[in-house]
Amino acid sequence: MQIPNYLQEAKKFEIQAYEKPKEFVTLRKSHVPFCGAPRKHPYDPDKVILIVDPLSTNTFYYEFRTEDISYIEELPSIVSIDGKAIAIVRLWIKKMSIGVRCIPFIVEETGLTSKIND
Repeated sequence: MQIPNYLQEAKKFEIQAYEKPKEFVTLRKSHVPFCGAPRKHPYDPDKVILIVDPLSTNTFYYEFRTEDISYIEELPSIVSIDGKAIAIVRLWIKKMSIGVRCIPFIVEETGLTSKIND
């Protein structure tokens, strides 16, 4: 069984414009930065998914409410082996906001599990 490919063609990610903070020192005190490839949530328009290290074979993603995002920085894009550009951003999330971290994995028996079942 194969893990689904989460990479998508780079498309304009339409979210509201964020005003650059006057002082990053203040932003650092009240927010935490997260970097990755942003994607629209599949069924909730008030949430965003941020795929961390999208070209890695061992990746995970965060899910945040858009109202908890105070500022977005565009970072240099990365390019896959196929030549597709993947947009990377830094999201500044308000401290004490609730986010979800999801780590997909393949369910299979480990060496220890198979020895116990024998």
